[in-house]
Formats: sequence, C-alpha cells, structure tokens
Amino acid sequence: MNSILFKKLPHANDLPLPEYESKSAAGMDIRAALETPVTLRPGERTLLPTGLQMSVPEGFEAQIRPRSGLAIRNGITMLNSPGTIDADYRGEVKVIAINHGNENFTVEHGDRIAQMVIAPVTQFTVREVNDLSSTDRGEGGFGSTGVK
Repeated sequence: MNSILFKKLPHANDLPLPEYESKSAAGMDIRAALETPVTLRPGERTLLPTGLQMSVPEGFEAQIRPRSGLAIRNGITMLNSPGTIDADYRGEVKVIAINHGNENFTVEHGDRIAQMVIAPVTQFTVREVNDLSSTDRGEGGFGSTGVK
C-alpha cells in the first residue's frame, strides 16, 4: 500500500490525521484547524486551513472535494472542486469553502470539512496541429446531446 506523508502544523497538533471513515471509502476526511470558529453567511466563501502539509508521491495528486452530508444538509461545498494538490506542493493544505445554503454556517476547530481523494496523474506531450479528426458530435457542446 502506498503512503501519504503528513506534517502537522502547530494549530493542528490536537487533530487526527486524515483518515478513511469506512472500509471502502474513496476519500479521507480532513478537518479545519482554526484558532477561532469561522461563520459563513449565505453566499460567502472563505479559505479554511487544515494545519497540514503533505507529500504526495510523484505520479499522484490529492483532490479536495465536498462532503456530501454538508452539501445536502447545509449547502456547504468546496469551490474549485475538485481542488488539486500537486505532488510537488509543500505548503499548508487549505480548502475554499462556500455557503450555498440559506442560513449562516459555523465551522469549528476539528470539524470534518472536506474529503481528500488520492488519484493518479497522467501527463501528456502538447503538440499544435492544423486539423483535428472529425467525430459525429463535432462542435456540439453544452446540452447538445439532449436530456434523455
């Protein structure tokens, strides 16, 4: 099994490392590392610190995603989702949270605020060409394939 290395910053010393909350979970829950609670008003967004730095193995990324329970119950989600933490990033992991709900939402120190999925990364060589192959869909974009 591969390992992800974490370093706790002082404001997260009392928090557990990210962990899978069930045997077959794809994502590890990550927590807010706050000196004081943060309240998000409806429509407001903020950057929430996790108090963690990490080392993702080369060839992988960590994706930050919303937690489904917070999204359905409170309208709390992550902007730039999924957010990417590259293998060469060593700064503090922070998540961009937004309140799409109708009521204020308060995040407390230690709250599970997002989930992190580790995924493989493939890089490609970029080349410019004069023509691309044709397809049945062609240039049909947003909504072009219908609803049913």
